[in-house]
Amino acid sequence: MEIRTATISDLDAIAKVEAECFPLAEAATKEEFSTRLKYYANHFWLMFDDKKLVSFVDGFCTNSKDLSDEMYANASLHNEQGKWQMIFGVNTIPTYRKQGLAGELIKRAIFDAKAQGRLGLVLTCKEKLIHYYSKFGFVNEGLSKSTHGNVEWYQMRLTFK
Repeated sequence: MEIRTATISDLDAIAKVEAECFPLAEAATKEEFSTRLKYYANHFWLMFDDKKLVSFVDGFCTNSKDLSDEMYANASLHNEQGKWQMIFGVNTIPTYRKQGLAGELIKRAIFDAKAQGRLGLVLTCKEKLIHYYSKFGFVNEGLSKSTHGNVEWYQMRLTFK
């Protein structure tokens, strides 16, 4: 498996994986990914099996401490010098799940955020995934202000010491 950051040439594959992983109300569109790649392609961690994209993690950097719905829609809010690495999506196509692939990408995002001098990472997840992200050191901060996709989200934070 190869891990690398994204380029605009990965747009179609990224949009396809997202559509396989999230319900329509929660999934980012191809157009949204195009804009995200323009602003922060280096904050997309992609995993390939040969030449097939099978998993990815993405999110931008900001000085805002909390993840908001506006961040999903407005990639221009990315600040390369931002103190927090936000995680907007953790995606693995169904046939590749339960193999630790997303976990490898999360570890890579954590490693890179630390190496870049960030304070830590922030993500939101559904209640059933709180235990999963806890394994990586994320701490549940309770219900998020986010109502993205009309779903109840929990904000989780990993703070570097």
